[in-house]
Amino acid sequence: MADRGGDGGGPTNVLDGGGSLAVHFALRTLGLGVVVAAGYLTRPLWHGLVYGILYSPGMAVFGGGAVVAAVVLWFLPPSSVEAGSTRRGNGLAESDGLLGFLFSLDGSRGRKVRLFATVLVLLVGASVLVTLPAGMFEQRTLAQQTMDGADEVEEFPQANPENPRVVPRRVADVTTRGSVSYRQQRLGASDIARTENGSLAWSYAIQPDGFRNRVVENQRGVLVTDMTRMDDRPVTVHEEAFKYGEGMVLHRSADWNLKKTDYLAKYDDEAVEFSHEGRPYMYYPKTGHEWHLTPVPHTTPTWDGGALVHPDGRIDHLDPEEARNSEILDGQRLYPLTVTRAEMRSLGHRNGIVNQLPVVGAHEGQIEVARLPAGADNAQPFVIDLAGERMSYVTAMEPYGADSRGLDEVWFVDAETGQYRFFGTEEDTLTGPERAMGIARSADSRTNWGQNFVVTEPVPVTIDGELWWQIKVSPTDFTDVTRNVFVNAGSGRTVEIRDDDEIRAFIDGTVADEELEPVEDEDDGDVLYYVLVTDEDGNVVERIPVERGQNAEIVDPEDERTRDNETDG
Repeated sequence: MADRGGDGGGPTNVLDGGGSLAVHFALRTLGLGVVVAAGYLTRPLWHGLVYGILYSPGMAVFGGGAVVAAVVLWFLPPSSVEAGSTRRGNGLAESDGLLGFLFSLDGSRGRKVRLFATVLVLLVGASVLVTLPAGMFEQRTLAQQTMDGADEVEEFPQANPENPRVVPRRVADVTTRGSVSYRQQRLGASDIARTENGSLAWSYAIQPDGFRNRVVENQRGVLVTDMTRMDDRPVTVHEEAFKYGEGMVLHRSADWNLKKTDYLAKYDDEAVEFSHEGRPYMYYPKTGHEWHLTPVPHTTPTWDGGALVHPDGRIDHLDPEEARNSEILDGQRLYPLTVTRAEMRSLGHRNGIVNQLPVVGAHEGQIEVARLPAGADNAQPFVIDLAGERMSYVTAMEPYGADSRGLDEVWFVDAETGQYRFFGTEEDTLTGPERAMGIARSADSRTNWGQNFVVTEPVPVTIDGELWWQIKVSPTDFTDVTRNVFVNAGSGRTVEIRDDDEIRAFIDGTVADEELEPVEDEDDGDVLYYVLVTDEDGNVVERIPVERGQNAEIVDPEDERTRDNETDG
């Protein structure tokens, strides 16, 4: 039972005194200060949540509202409590002392939790109502920004013949990991970088492996392997311990220190590992967001420069202009791939929000990122090198529709500046990557596709104003790349090349595709399949046709000589 006051008989609040109320606020302020201090010291852990509250309309409503409600309820004093509590047994009565104060907090805590849960439910509904229109306007605004900053070109920019992508990622991963030996380190995820001699390469962080090593060991440097040659691919290791690196945990990791030193940026892209003057570095593109208050509040992603991580632990936070002017970063890709993907996806909204809606939309002029088939082992945008060693992100766009596979537009973004160019096919239809892979397979019916060999990793190559799809042929275990197949996106003409110099000459245009032997399905009558005879290097030296009903038993010559000797004896 609660004590009744003398005048109104109402409940007595244990915090109705000014001193008690001051103590309450002092304790709560101290508790909040401890939480804020702990959160600040561990701020990289909460980076995604805080960034979302600051730059996502839905999270701003839900997360921001939840934080405000929690703080208000934390400071709110109990309104009424059981004012009396008698402890029997020891003869001591405690009515408004410390125990009564604690009981009052226990009683108010349940009410506050229920109130907070109610607020969260309301915030969830409000955030959904905000997120839906904000998301659509984000896509619309981003599409407008992308179109306003893009230039339409009359012909495709020329590819760099010195840097063709002839080695697919999976082949590089398998062969590179099989050629190095580390006991405490492993190779991290592969990415594309430029080497000091100008060629493109698959690059890897040499990072600690295993829990103990991730806690106490350091990244050992970076490794790069040339992607522009099928044969004699050089593998270069630049060893130097990174104070903050990949694969290291908590405060020793590069990720932790990036967020610690620049909290108002996102680091969604993988690191670009490379070397300059023999010393390893890592570059992390930075993504920011810009608020737009009309017609409804929404944000769009922007390029905020990048962070250059030195082995000694120094981190240079560079704005876009500083990154472009950096001698160390010269020739590397600087613009975030994640921003490029977002901008390309948004182009479906360039003719308005209503135009792309599923029921009422006319879908006039609507495009979407071209789909890649299973087994492509690639993702858009494609990274290629254009003439003048200008790395570029290329995105193939197809018309909207479930059955549309031809290309409508091809977009190029300069990986150093973020400048967009696009080529429109107008009335013509260019072959997309999915169809190109099918053409490469069907043009060579003699290969046992899927069982022994696969076509993989299509990338667009621009040659003399024409678009070709460069496709790699690899064994199913991805231990090598046997040849590159080029499919013309306009005519469907297919050419296979097994020599590095010929690939460069073909891309350079010094060898016309008519001078190369096309991959064609010959009319061989009743030929069922071919037996390929290869030399020690795996080169095909003879194709033996096998017709229907013909005995195709293959006998090793050594076994045949042994059998003859046994017969003669």
